[in-house]
Amino acid sequence: MCSEGIYERYINFYTDFAFKKLFGTELNKDLLISFLNSLLHGREEITEITYLNTEHLGTQEYDRRAVFDVYCKNERGEYFLVEMQKGEQQFFKDRSIYYSTFAIREQAPRGEWDYGLKGIYTIGILNFCFDDTDDSYYHEVKLMDTSTKEVFYDKLTFIYLEMPKFTKTEDELVTLFDKWLYAIRNLASLMERPQALQEKVFQRLFDAAEIAKFDRKDRYEYEESLKVYRDWYSVMETAKQKGLAEGRAEGRAEGRAEGRADERVKIALNMKQLGVSLETISQATGLSEDEIIAL
Repeated sequence: MCSEGIYERYINFYTDFAFKKLFGTELNKDLLISFLNSLLHGREEITEITYLNTEHLGTQEYDRRAVFDVYCKNERGEYFLVEMQKGEQQFFKDRSIYYSTFAIREQAPRGEWDYGLKGIYTIGILNFCFDDTDDSYYHEVKLMDTSTKEVFYDKLTFIYLEMPKFTKTEDELVTLFDKWLYAIRNLASLMERPQALQEKVFQRLFDAAEIAKFDRKDRYEYEESLKVYRDWYSVMETAKQKGLAEGRAEGRAEGRAEGRADERVKIALNMKQLGVSLETISQATGLSEDEIIAL
């Protein structure tokens, strides 16, 4: 059995394998129920969920490529699309809106229908930030009337968690939601279950996430998923560093160009004060006669 490169006790939540194992299987669905209840802050209590086909076949050929990380509904028929995103995508918000339409269209029955819909929650656990201007890591989005600032439609909810902005320490954890975010962000770096996470559900989480308890098949699949994650992380970091280096080089080049431009202006001014003709100054400095007159 290959075990190269794995030194952690618990799996990295941001790998596809870990996310689907912990939140996307019948065996561990109590973990997802607990997480969703904490996410909804007591507005409702989910007691049961049913997993739906994660490779949802739509009505058009391009729909058939839609794959959801976790797609389920609760006992009231409300839909939950839970996605884990490792890195920023140019059209992530568009993708999120697009995926929500599958849960909308799926509710249309054959025959007559009064268009009554069940609630839909699209949840993104993001290992990146939308921007750095807002310190909030929890964003809840609904359709709103821009004049009254009131919610126009309450059955379509988008919740985004910017995980890099969640920086609470173990001593600062108060709510169950705090504890879930702490566990998600720090799972791979922990060697034992923190004292603050003593609820029974976290015992289940850490038992399910312990690599040493995996069978041969799960161990292999996790190793492959971890390799993909590490390769992706390396590519993103390389691109970031290359962008910074290019930015610094561009800045130096712009600085040199600005320096050359300033020098040409100084030469033109000196020649102008000496009474040299505009034509000659223009030939010597590359400035136009109009630019020289304006000095």
